[in-house]
Amino acid sequence: MLGSVLGVWFVGLLLDALLGEPARYHPLVVFGRYASWLETRFNRWQQASQLGQWWRGTLALLLAITPILAAVMVLRSVLGSLALLLDVVVLYLAIGRSSLRQHAVAVRDPLLRADLPAARAATGRIVSRDTAQASESELVTAVVETGLENTNDAIIASLFWYAVAGAPGVVLHRLSNTLDAMWGYRSERFNLFGRSAARLDDVLAFPSAQLLSFLFCLVALPGNRISAFRVWWRQGWHWKSINAGSVMASGSAALGLQLGGPARYREQVQDRPVLGCGRAPHVGDITACFALQDRALGLLVALLALLAFIEAIT
Repeated sequence: MLGSVLGVWFVGLLLDALLGEPARYHPLVVFGRYASWLETRFNRWQQASQLGQWWRGTLALLLAITPILAAVMVLRSVLGSLALLLDVVVLYLAIGRSSLRQHAVAVRDPLLRADLPAARAATGRIVSRDTAQASESELVTAVVETGLENTNDAIIASLFWYAVAGAPGVVLHRLSNTLDAMWGYRSERFNLFGRSAARLDDVLAFPSAQLLSFLFCLVALPGNRISAFRVWWRQGWHWKSINAGSVMASGSAALGLQLGGPARYREQVQDRPVLGCGRAPHVGDITACFALQDRALGLLVALLALLAFIEAIT
């Protein structure tokens, strides 16, 4: 059982490393268009009562996820022993490791050339904060924060849910995460409509976020391990999102960095709490962030391989 999980993990990660994201017709892009269509038809934020907005959002969530989840479950049943091939494809499409790195490199390389305008534009494509006047340190902070947070959303959560619930678990998490990214805003339009999607994503991301935080602490740079464990609880669990806060706090402390702090969103500065401990980030920390990600992922795969070996000999 664990051996097959390990095999699907390995092939899925390998395909992502070799092929990257599909350049055209990615299923999540198609799903995003479907979700936008549902939102335009169900979200009546200017007319419906608060309860009505919540119910409409919950119904839209069910209509978005249930048909696709059911289709995957039926297809796996029909395929029988070939279901592992479907599992590999689903996991490959859910993992975004290569994409994360491409977006980070698109910021890092202009910074290395001292091309701040290009780096600001590239950063603005991957984060929601305003980057038009951002300094180099602010850009690096944004990239490292999103790199750490998306290590869970785009990699570890998919691996975790495959180990727990197979391809249906991967699909459920990835679709809920996509809906949260589209609907999970605290704006007048989405605050109630997107609440069910946001809460579902919070619940599904929680166990893998805590697992990743633990891995970050274990693979921290020398001398940072104790501080990483400490801030994981003291800072991460008091962040506006426990999941994002946990991985960003533990990950930044593992790197010996201080993240968080003030950031500009929609022309307003938000005074965010500090995450991690250590020095301010510089451009080389973008590469260090992904080296930390590699160590955490390698440790996770090694632990599963050990469990699979123990299962095979007992």
